[in-house]
Amino acid sequence: MSRFMSPRFAGLEAYTPGEQPRDQVYVKLNTNESPYAPSPEVLAAVSQAEVEKLNLYPDPTGKVLKEKLAALYGVEAKNVFLSNGSDDILNFAFMAFCDSERGAAYPEISYGFYPVYADLYHVDSKVIPLKEDFSVDYRDYCGIGRMVVIANPNAPTGMEISLAEIEEILKSNPDNIVIIDEAYIDFGGTSCVDLIKKYDNLLVVQTFSKSRSMAGARLGFAIADAGIIEDLEKIKYSTNPYNINRLTLAAGEAAVDSNEYYVENAKKIAETREMTTVRLREMDFTVLDSKANFIFAKSNSISGKVIYEELKKKGVLVRFWGKAKIEDFVRITIGTPEQMNVLFDKLEEIIAEQKGD
Repeated sequence: MSRFMSPRFAGLEAYTPGEQPRDQVYVKLNTNESPYAPSPEVLAAVSQAEVEKLNLYPDPTGKVLKEKLAALYGVEAKNVFLSNGSDDILNFAFMAFCDSERGAAYPEISYGFYPVYADLYHVDSKVIPLKEDFSVDYRDYCGIGRMVVIANPNAPTGMEISLAEIEEILKSNPDNIVIIDEAYIDFGGTSCVDLIKKYDNLLVVQTFSKSRSMAGARLGFAIADAGIIEDLEKIKYSTNPYNINRLTLAAGEAAVDSNEYYVENAKKIAETREMTTVRLREMDFTVLDSKANFIFAKSNSISGKVIYEELKKKGVLVRFWGKAKIEDFVRITIGTPEQMNVLFDKLEEIIAEQKGD
């Protein structure tokens, strides 16, 4: 840290993104990207004609995309917020809905950005352990009197809580925002978007990065009561109103128009996930039941660190944290069946090599 940085950030521990090495060609199963390209409609939308308009600012309201998303999710445009990836929305939410008197609560093992935002804004946080089976106990959040943030399905476990459980959290915290982070909802989970019509304290956050194959475009959206959307818009217009570029808006509109393409891809990924789960369990791995585009797994005979390091040597990237309670687990993004077959082959090599030692 330089001598110019404000002392209030001295202890800030920044989020660590998944590694993106360029030293060789990897089978990349570490950052939960889709293995499938954007739809043909998206590729056509990012056209030469659109590129030639980059001298002009984009529409800061994202009016067309909001209307398309509203139609898709059965809400009104006033219930939709757009931003530069879902991380941006989570950032705004911590900024808007927490302060010295209003804290936050989230699971101990979950998306790593939640504690970063809490630290960034000096938010008092209650970090709640998962149950022994790595599931979220909704009762821990009932009547907690704080902004609640739950990834559903959770990351990195891939496990989800039910709509009935989410509703209990909402009912018991009427004066606090409840954020349900649905980044991975399209791979078999059940969205709670419809609950915004019943609860004005619900903020549902989604992204184009996962099921819609647009991680590189940086586009996220939220659905909530119009009052919450107005709050988020106020923060956006007080920081960076043009935070979604023209090409991303065009791609996002085309992605919504071609939604069936992404629904089919999500089904394929879910099928590959189930096949992968079965295969890894046959190889003596413990694999949590996942509703996401990844699985959380550990070998019952080889440490997570060794699995991660040896796979990387063999050209396969998975995510490893080495933190307490999950030090033997790796998170494996679901790729194409061909990519998963490479993973299986390399794991079999590692198992044989470890036995040889």
